[in-house]
Amino acid sequence: MKWIAAIGSTTLGIAEQVGGITLIWLQILGAIMIPRFDSRETWRNLYKVGVKSYPIVVLTALFTGAIMVIQSGHFVRQTGATGLLGWAAGFAVLAEIGPVLIGLMFSGRVGANNTAELGTMTVTEQVSALRALAIDPIRYLVVPRFLSMIVMLFLLTCLGDLFALVGGALTSQFLLDVDWRHFYQSVVAAQLLNEFLVGLVKALFFGMTISVISCYFGLGVTGGAPGVGRAVNASVVASAIGIFVVDFAVTYAANL
Repeated sequence: MKWIAAIGSTTLGIAEQVGGITLIWLQILGAIMIPRFDSRETWRNLYKVGVKSYPIVVLTALFTGAIMVIQSGHFVRQTGATGLLGWAAGFAVLAEIGPVLIGLMFSGRVGANNTAELGTMTVTEQVSALRALAIDPIRYLVVPRFLSMIVMLFLLTCLGDLFALVGGALTSQFLLDVDWRHFYQSVVAAQLLNEFLVGLVKALFFGMTISVISCYFGLGVTGGAPGVGRAVNASVVASAIGIFVVDFAVTYAANL
């Protein structure tokens, strides 16, 4: 019977987390309806989550594009179908792999940092002090982070798509002896606008998912410093699961 109790406890824990995430999501929506959040905090977060994240996003995108070309290189050598090289790499990167990998990197860097920051503020009672001063933590702390993550993940995905194609073009030029202009023409001829737009839609939802989950676990920290560590771990895992669930939902909707 212990395993039944364990399953029930796990199910209740998951339900509690999903309910808490839903509630904070509704609170964020309510705060956005009346736009009176801190603009200075918003600009600070835009710089922190966006500008400081672009080096790792560019590096991830370059290698992602390169790997996609290398994976298809064997097929290209066997068949001589160099015209499919840009299509294969572009389709995989723009619609699926690029947004997901960038979202996971963003979650690991920005989402974890956000959870740790809010968690530290919670255990040191800074959040309680804001409430004592009649300052809504959702408006002052959460909404700027929410908006910053959505906007910056969208822009970082655009940047990542560009550098993924650059990485693919350079790899095709120097490793497969396929002229980079031929790779570029193949991408253009494939007409991948729909895949690019689907990837950007995914980036928007990924940004919402990461921001809400990281804020939920950050504001819900208990147990001092060890609790902050547990919250960061739970936030990263939940954000990764959320990214794949959202990826499935958007992909399914786009292919209806």
